[in-house]
Amino acid sequence: MTNLTGKTALVTGASRGIGRASALALAQAGAQVLVHYSSGEKEADAVVAEIRAAGGNAQKVAANLRDADGPHELAKQVRAVIGHRLDILVANAGISKAASIEDTTVADFDNLFAVNVRAPFFLVQQLLPVMCKGSSVVLLSSLAARAAVGTLPAYAATKGAVDTLVRHFASALGERGIRVNAVAPGVVETDMSSFTKTDSGREVTLNMQALKRVAQPDDIGGAVAFLASDAARWITGETLHVDGGSKL
Repeated sequence: MTNLTGKTALVTGASRGIGRASALALAQAGAQVLVHYSSGEKEADAVVAEIRAAGGNAQKVAANLRDADGPHELAKQVRAVIGHRLDILVANAGISKAASIEDTTVADFDNLFAVNVRAPFFLVQQLLPVMCKGSSVVLLSSLAARAAVGTLPAYAATKGAVDTLVRHFASALGERGIRVNAVAPGVVETDMSSFTKTDSGREVTLNMQALKRVAQPDDIGGAVAFLASDAARWITGETLHVDGGSKL
């Protein structure tokens, strides 16, 4: 099993979905987890309570990562809690917008890049002083970065940018012993992918996957915990596709 005892971790967007599953997986492996949320305070409280009920250590932190200074504010809070060492950063927080090229507005485009690309970039920048040899960064990519799925051109572009950041961050931080990777889920049954709750949505999902079921957040959380752990100590600069064999 993945052992993260004594490690500290921050998971952004951890109040629900893949972020919640990642926070629970890291805590189950022994890490102290900071559960970040933007607006879902009650949901974040529930995640913290679940971790503590299982004997783990967790607390919530809040910041709006859509704001230009959001990552900076979050980093200040994190450093105040954990002190001088952050072992794991999971930059999970993200937003999506289904729209054609014609229907995408400048505001939609800017919001997508603010949350999905700018926020993780500057969060890494601001937390570098408390990351050290052995620290691990896990970003969230998507199947949409490598395949045309749905009507998501602007969102897909943000995830392509994430894949690029992974390689550049890994190259730049390797000398410090900091690993940087990403997980790229396919369709996961979350609030962001509500169409999976319809018969037609499930049919579309199953038809593009080798493994014939709809993914759950736990399927991704385990992969995040693996990449954060010493079991993945020789993996960096990679995007791990955790998508049930989608679009093979």
